[in-house]
Amino acid sequence: MPIVPTRPLPNATFVSQTARVTYVLRHLRMAYPTLPHISIGYEDTQPQLTVTEASNSFFEHQQPYPTAPNYRKWLGRKIPFFFDPNPEKPLLELLPDGCAIIYADIISAAFYLLSGWQEYHSEERDQHGRFPYAASVQKQYDFVTVPVVNYYFDVLKTAVEHATGQSLPPRRWANNAPFAACITHDVDNLYSAWKAPAKAAWQRRDWLGFGRQLWRHFTRKDAWDNLEEVQKAVAAYGAKSTFFFLTEHREAADGTPNADYSIQRHLPQLQRLAATGAEIQLHGSIGTSTDARRVMEETSVLPINRAFPAIRFHYLSWEPRMTPALLEDVVFEYDSTLGFAEHFGFRNSCCLPFHPFNFQSSETSRFLEIPLNVMDTTLHHPRYLQLSPDEVLPALIPMLLEIELFGGVCTVLWHNQNFDPANTHNGPRQFHELMRYLRSRGAAFLTGTEVNTAM
Repeated sequence: MPIVPTRPLPNATFVSQTARVTYVLRHLRMAYPTLPHISIGYEDTQPQLTVTEASNSFFEHQQPYPTAPNYRKWLGRKIPFFFDPNPEKPLLELLPDGCAIIYADIISAAFYLLSGWQEYHSEERDQHGRFPYAASVQKQYDFVTVPVVNYYFDVLKTAVEHATGQSLPPRRWANNAPFAACITHDVDNLYSAWKAPAKAAWQRRDWLGFGRQLWRHFTRKDAWDNLEEVQKAVAAYGAKSTFFFLTEHREAADGTPNADYSIQRHLPQLQRLAATGAEIQLHGSIGTSTDARRVMEETSVLPINRAFPAIRFHYLSWEPRMTPALLEDVVFEYDSTLGFAEHFGFRNSCCLPFHPFNFQSSETSRFLEIPLNVMDTTLHHPRYLQLSPDEVLPALIPMLLEIELFGGVCTVLWHNQNFDPANTHNGPRQFHELMRYLRSRGAAFLTGTEVNTAM
């Protein structure tokens, strides 16, 4: 597998202890909106809730990986705690005066995972220029389906409850729903359903079958030209879709395909979808995750909500040393790219939307990241999980229960082409099984913009 070189490491601003604490506590408050004012920090600031500082000089350097975590039990399961120098001490000590001490440096650990430090400082990239799951601490220590940062936050929440005597419930969603689900579709192809069966017929010299596929291609509507059907399938659950459309028809310079359709031809169709309540957003073509000019050009083509523009990059392209700054410059309200293509779960170990960290300015990014948790391609692909049809939902349920536990958001990507009934592996049946499960658990179905507004 060819490895694409990374972009040069910029001269990042030193990430101070204050910046790390500020970043983590901002997201703690996003997880627990009723969090009262209380001092949380390291011993030198004499806070009411003390976290043991144990990062040493790690954040003064550029190594991507800390030492191996210790495992401690919290909420009934073993959780990896990075920067934990005192495993013999209790994780949390509640003192009688309303104070508390946390003996693992969960502020540094939460910052490390949530900020994406590992991929910013790592040189590892796959053939599409992406930080690979294989190089991640989530893979190395086997916790990609566990929102570890939310467990760290729960430790802090427990300490706050002790100090204040107030119960801190997790975030609730529309109609007091315990968690939310954002159903999205990347529209990569509309006219290519015939190609794979035609190729298969050609290879086995089934000339009649090959001719039949050609005839259907030229005389019938393509099975993937199905956007209204997709919208209706989602609406049957009381949900609204968020569609991400490509505006680039040409292949990328390396031969990676973009859209198999012309966006201009489909603009009236997009308008009709939007009129039904669906959300229309940009699917940035190959190369745009590092090219602000091209992103702006592509955005201008779509009839998106100009007040809340958003993006997901094609092939989940994301260069951590450039893409966050690009999104700030182009002024997107949210992005929904950050998920591992190779495995469902939590790329930044958090089941809630968050603000990426800007390492150049040492500040929190303005735009919101709505992480991608489940992608249909991940579930059955020769290079990915290859789950059987009946394995899909059982494999996802433990992760979905974690999202529900912490009042998070489950972002689902189901390509329109996988609503084709011919797909029996990660197709319509598996989609409907997932949707029925989400509905049975009381999820609030929200568009990306509705999630962004709620946060």
